[in-house]
Amino acid sequence: MQRIEEKLVEITEGSTKILVPEKSLKDKAPPKVPAFFNPVAELNRDFSILAYSAFWENFDKPLVFLDGLTGLGARSLRVAKEIPNVEKVIANDINSEALKIAQNSANLNKISNFEVSENEICHFFSTYSKKEKRGSIVDVDPFGSPVKYFDCAIRATMHNGLLSVTATDLQVLHGLAKNACKRKYHGTPIKTEYSNEIAIRLILGCLDTVARRLDVQIIPQFVENNMHYYRIYVKILNRIDQDEHQGYITHCRSCGNRNCVTNQKKICEACNSQLEIAGPLWVDHMFNKKFIIDMIHQIPKFVVRKKCMSILEKCTLEAEMPPTYYTLDEIASKMQSAPLKMKNAIKILQDEGFLASPTSLNPTGFRTDCRIDKIIKLFES
Repeated sequence: MQRIEEKLVEITEGSTKILVPEKSLKDKAPPKVPAFFNPVAELNRDFSILAYSAFWENFDKPLVFLDGLTGLGARSLRVAKEIPNVEKVIANDINSEALKIAQNSANLNKISNFEVSENEICHFFSTYSKKEKRGSIVDVDPFGSPVKYFDCAIRATMHNGLLSVTATDLQVLHGLAKNACKRKYHGTPIKTEYSNEIAIRLILGCLDTVARRLDVQIIPQFVENNMHYYRIYVKILNRIDQDEHQGYITHCRSCGNRNCVTNQKKICEACNSQLEIAGPLWVDHMFNKKFIIDMIHQIPKFVVRKKCMSILEKCTLEAEMPPTYYTLDEIASKMQSAPLKMKNAIKILQDEGFLASPTSLNPTGFRTDCRIDKIIKLFES
């Protein structure tokens, strides 16, 4: 039976023309046939352009981008079209229909540095795992969990290169399928107000475990999440990491106190209740402040959403802050009062000598080194 051809329409994202199935713009859930395209992920791709451009700005090795799961090629096309001096973009997928559409989009943009590859992702990455062939930036953007691609993606990333990874298996990472999370990410999640941060740290922790097995070090540069996905950007160094970056997050369901620890604790130091434990997971910094500032400096060069600036500004403030965050609503609920305004909450904590900043991971979230019982007393007064 002959397949009915799906109607393609031309859209512009950033400054790049992209051919996409018309249904992906109209249907509530974008169809996977003939190829998947999610218009809501434009913000995700905007951040990619800023991150890649910042990373490559003073890079002295070949600017080669390897996209393992390209789909319609939206990210790859934008990299090839919008970032100057990129030598080669290789967009890989097993969906031949998607690759035909991607190639037609490349022709539409008159892009000459864009190639397509029809291959299974790990076979594709293995082709580029030799020293002189690796990508300076490698991307993995799957449906669901990315963990089965960590090994081959790391091998395909050159020393001092950048690896970007997306995860969309939110239910697993949020604690609704703990056994599946432990099996995939080698860590246990817990359901909290800051579950998205725990999820990101579980992804980083798993990637760190795989990297160490290969005598490779990862250094997180930037993380972000929006609705249906988590995304991390890490620098890859082909050397043994001497430091330990993994531990646990302990959470008290009774009083709300939480800590990042290297050894598991079972009793809450604030109220002596039983603690819930997430991990093992990444407990070090998730942001590189200099890299985030470099991303901000890229914004005038590109067509990106205005939200990028406000989110990145929060990232610079929280880059060197303690792990985990509180929310204004969470504290207000314990105080049985209306939540404070963010700027007032931050000022109260800073005036008392505590570290405090908003977080990019939650519009009502704030980071601080102040314990929750003290936060409540300060806010009440």
